[in-house]
Amino acid sequence: MTQTASTTSARADDGRKRFASVDPRTGEVVAHHSIAGEDEVREAVRLARGAAAFWADLGFDGRRARLDAWRKLLVRRLEDVQQLISAETGKSADDARTELALVIDHLHWAARRAAKVLGRRKVSPGMLMYNHAATLEYRPLGVVGVIGPWNYPAFTPMGSIAYALAAGNAVVFKPSELTPGVGVFLASTFAEVVPEHPVFQVVTGFGETGAALCRSGVDKIAFTGSTPTGRKVMAECAATLTPVLVECGGKDPLIVAEDADVRAAAEGAVWGGIFNSGQTCAGVERVYVADAVYDEFLALVTEKAGKLRPGGEPGADFGPITMPRQVEIIQAHVADALERGGRAVVGGLESIRPPYVEPVVLVDVPEDSTAVTEETFGPTLVVNRVADADEGVRRANALRYGLGATVFSRNRGEELAARLRCGMVSINSVLAYASVPGLPFGGVGDSGFGRIHGEDGLREFTYAHSVARKRFGALLNPMTYDRGSRTIRHVLRLVRLLHGR
Repeated sequence: MTQTASTTSARADDGRKRFASVDPRTGEVVAHHSIAGEDEVREAVRLARGAAAFWADLGFDGRRARLDAWRKLLVRRLEDVQQLISAETGKSADDARTELALVIDHLHWAARRAAKVLGRRKVSPGMLMYNHAATLEYRPLGVVGVIGPWNYPAFTPMGSIAYALAAGNAVVFKPSELTPGVGVFLASTFAEVVPEHPVFQVVTGFGETGAALCRSGVDKIAFTGSTPTGRKVMAECAATLTPVLVECGGKDPLIVAEDADVRAAAEGAVWGGIFNSGQTCAGVERVYVADAVYDEFLALVTEKAGKLRPGGEPGADFGPITMPRQVEIIQAHVADALERGGRAVVGGLESIRPPYVEPVVLVDVPEDSTAVTEETFGPTLVVNRVADADEGVRRANALRYGLGATVFSRNRGEELAARLRCGMVSINSVLAYASVPGLPFGGVGDSGFGRIHGEDGLREFTYAHSVARKRFGALLNPMTYDRGSRTIRHVLRLVRLLHGR
């Protein structure tokens, strides 16, 4: 999502401009942070160059030892970072703890698997090149710039940071202006276990700081945010041919087939749509329910969603909308759905009381309503009746977004999942793919490209380095002007013999 933070509110002793991060529950200032300009960002990248050489030279075992030490330090300080995440985002303590549990698991996986995934391995040279030995390895790019979001200020950027570090890169991280403290915490704890060089740095600020990072000469940018902002990042990076990983928004569907466990599907829909106040790029926003089970499903969703309440107190089910401007988008989408003939069976426009939005469940919403076509990013669900699961798949695939999806079916889960145009699918559960470190995470279409997590996520921050080494002379060598036409004829006979049948 596009991020808008509080205004500049102070100056540091060195004269640099500073801005405040604010608790959305209370409006209280959490902390002040410097606004890094072009020069500061370039200096961070310059320092990262030297640090990258040190970090790469440690090798896989050396880096794993440091990353394991960092993981253990984060575990010891979970309560501190949980409180910071809750303060800067407003999310409940349990939601923040859930996020951090995933951070720790992914960090452990990346450190443990990097050597096997990226290390040098033999490759068969094939029959024509039998006199050669071939090897392949994946080398670190150098310095990776990461631009992170506010909705999961630790888990989402760590999907790039942890994997880039495990691959041997230095990292310069620009956190959201709404959650700068979380980024500072991550970098400062890393520095405790890697004090020699600035391998992982943070530059705080607004959109201009992120743009400066795109222009700074990093070897790759990993961006998570809205599709419009992703296009701006790509445009900035195009001038220097800086490669980008872009993980943008989604309008993720949940399909309830005729043979679904309806109660489990209802629980999954409510959780996937309302968890973290609906501020999840791969959260459930559209639900397509087969006619045969629609009434039962809707009754259960209405009951479950109707019991949930937002708030800033410890016992609240979920927290506020973190970014104030997002409330306007939620309100506009709900209003459009109602004006176009949709009905609210839970909540409605009256549920929107900034900074809190109570659950809103909409039905009979036209497929061209903004509540169906655009990312809402709030605790809302659009539940529409379809003839069967096949129609649900067709509607799910109708948008340009293609991040994640969910299918509930006892017998057709794999079949339906295979027909969905998206990066990830959960069958009979919600968001399970994000919790599996070995599965790559990313989308297609307007949801972006490139992958974090898994083996693909490790390779995303490397380049392939291929070597072919001649071991002995060949009887037939077409790679010389001394070859003669007879050599070529023999080579072609061999090709026909090996591959022409």
